[in-house]
Amino acid sequence: MNCTIFGAGKIARGFIGHLLYLSDIKFTFVEKFDGLVDLINERGQYFVNILGNEADSCTVTGAKALKFTDKNAIAEQIAASDAVFTAVGGKNLGDIAPLIALGIKAKAKVGGKLNVVTCENWKKPADILRDLIIPTLTDEEKAYFDENVGITEAVIMRSAIESDKEMLAKDPLVVNVQNFWELPVDASRLNGELPPIKGLKLIPEFTGFLERKFYTYNAANGTTSFLGALLGHEKIADAAHDERILEILEGVYVETATALSKKHNFPFDEQMAFTRTSKAKLQDYTIVDFIERNARDPIRKLGPDDRLVGSARLVLEYGIVPENLCTAIAAAIYYFNETDEFALKLRDIRENQGVDAVIRDVCKLDPDGVLGKLIKEKIELLKAKGWIKE
Repeated sequence: MNCTIFGAGKIARGFIGHLLYLSDIKFTFVEKFDGLVDLINERGQYFVNILGNEADSCTVTGAKALKFTDKNAIAEQIAASDAVFTAVGGKNLGDIAPLIALGIKAKAKVGGKLNVVTCENWKKPADILRDLIIPTLTDEEKAYFDENVGITEAVIMRSAIESDKEMLAKDPLVVNVQNFWELPVDASRLNGELPPIKGLKLIPEFTGFLERKFYTYNAANGTTSFLGALLGHEKIADAAHDERILEILEGVYVETATALSKKHNFPFDEQMAFTRTSKAKLQDYTIVDFIERNARDPIRKLGPDDRLVGSARLVLEYGIVPENLCTAIAAAIYYFNETDEFALKLRDIRENQGVDAVIRDVCKLDPDGVLGKLIKEKIELLKAKGWIKE
């Protein structure tokens, strides 16, 4: 068995690579940053530290990587692979699509099945990748693609956390990860079978599962991160124990659970039980995760389909007024970190063009619509509480 992993960041090393290693499956990273490739090839191994369960920590050996410029080697690697995984961030799918296309062209010559599994916290990443790859194929290659290639999605439920300086000094590739082991994959879009990977969980009805995770875990993370930033917290777990934030977070859980249970016919009680797994993760002190990392790039996270605005739109669609989600959006609009270029840009829009411009141009909402008005009400509420200081 052999696999290719696009990306060599924390999730690629600390989850996908880790599971493949534990499954005795060989793999090669394909990475954009040459220095990281050189480091992986030089060291040939890295340590995966399981937070809260150090007994299951291990050293992944036999690690190797290719640079984006090694196009022929990448094509050969994919042609020899049973599966390809992507963990590059959704906005970078366009960078890897041509490389995967080259690999599919090479695979068409040698034959055999190939599945590409997107491991991105992004909306419809498999569709994006498919739409980018297909136009580059010849009619013959497309015939092979239709018959033998699957492009599907996974949900990444394991968090990977920044390592401290002491750990990085011992191993610059070390990854701290959550004690979570399942890799849910959309089974409906596979072509043939995936290798026998530890933790692999094939989900036949994936759309509901994906939305359930996104509008529960991601909405809760955004709520905790942006409100935590306003209230001066540095760590996610501290913010998730703040009673002021918890009151709003519980409201967010009820709002999203109600909408999701209506849309996908989940029992409401079952969905609320799922929210408890999200809350437990946020409050887990063994996961030393920082608000700055989770709130980073607030312009993207305020997008119309992302964790907060997307959740609020879903909730409103199913007849629930997203009071608590709009409070979280209000906090996100006022997020600031001087080291974050997108937070600087957000402040510039807010201060020079006004909140309406943020709602209209970033959130893609009507400032005078139901959500736009509610967000502005919540901004005034947070100002009255003293949480937003201008």
